[in-house]
Amino acid sequence: MAYIPKKKNEHTTPAPVRKAPPQTSWGSVADWYDTYLEVTPDSYQAMVIAPNLLRVLALQKGERVLDVACGQGYFTRSFVEAGALAEGTDISRELITRAKKRSPKIPFYNTSAHQLQFAKDASYDVVTIILAIQNIENIVEVFAEARRVLKPTGRLVVVMNHPAFRIPKRTSWGWDDVGKIQFRRTDGYLSAATISIDMHPGKMNSPKTISYHRSLQDFFKALSKSGFAVTKLEEWISHKKSEKGPKQIAEDTARKEIPLFLMMECRAM
Repeated sequence: MAYIPKKKNEHTTPAPVRKAPPQTSWGSVADWYDTYLEVTPDSYQAMVIAPNLLRVLALQKGERVLDVACGQGYFTRSFVEAGALAEGTDISRELITRAKKRSPKIPFYNTSAHQLQFAKDASYDVVTIILAIQNIENIVEVFAEARRVLKPTGRLVVVMNHPAFRIPKRTSWGWDDVGKIQFRRTDGYLSAATISIDMHPGKMNSPKTISYHRSLQDFFKALSKSGFAVTKLEEWISHKKSEKGPKQIAEDTARKEIPLFLMMECRAM
C-alpha cells in the first residue's frame, strides 16, 4: 500500500479503522467466472472487448493504469503485456485472491471502487472500469474517486453492456416471420432499475448477481457531476456468426446492426 513512512517517535493522529469491503454477489460465482474467462477462447472478453480496448487505450510503455473492478485480473494482465504498469482492485475478496494467484507480480487490492485508499491523488494515466459499472450502485462516488486518482491529463475508460440494447429482463430478441427479420425488442429504457440476475438459469439454487440499469443520460449526468466529459464513444458488435439455416442471414445482420457493448472515454473538464 502506498503510504509515506513515519519517522521514529513522530507524533501522529491514529488512523481511522478501515472496514473491509463488504461481501459482493460476485464472490459466490468467482470460481465459475475465473474458469470461464481462462478456458473460453471464443468469449466476448477475448474476441471483442480486449482487442477493441487495447486499440482505444493505445498504451505507452510505462503508463500507469488502474483497473477498477478488475475481477480476477483478466484485463489487468493484458495491460501489463502491452507494456503498462498496471494495478487492479476489486471489492470481491474471492476474485482478488484468484487475481493474485494468477499474477503474483501485479499489485492487486481488495477495495471498494469508491474508496481507493491505496491510491494517491493524480497518480494514474488511465483508469478503466470494464464490464463492471452495471454491477456498481454508487457510480457518482466511483467516478469522483477515479477523477481524484487520475493525472490532470488522464483518461477514464468505461466499457459496459450496451444500456439501450442489453437490459436484463427488459430486452430480448424477436423474429418477424413476415419480413424475415430478427429484431431487438425493448420493453423499458429510461427508468433506472435494480435487477437480480440468475447466473445459471434452470439450475437449482443458482447464485445471483445484481445489475443496475441506467440510461445514457444517467451516465452522462453522473460523469459530469464528477468532473468528466465524454471525449470518445464507440459501440461494439458481436463477433459470432450463426450456423447455416433459414434465419442465418437475418441473425448475422442483426448482430452487425445492434451493438452489445458501449465504450466511453472520459477526461477531466
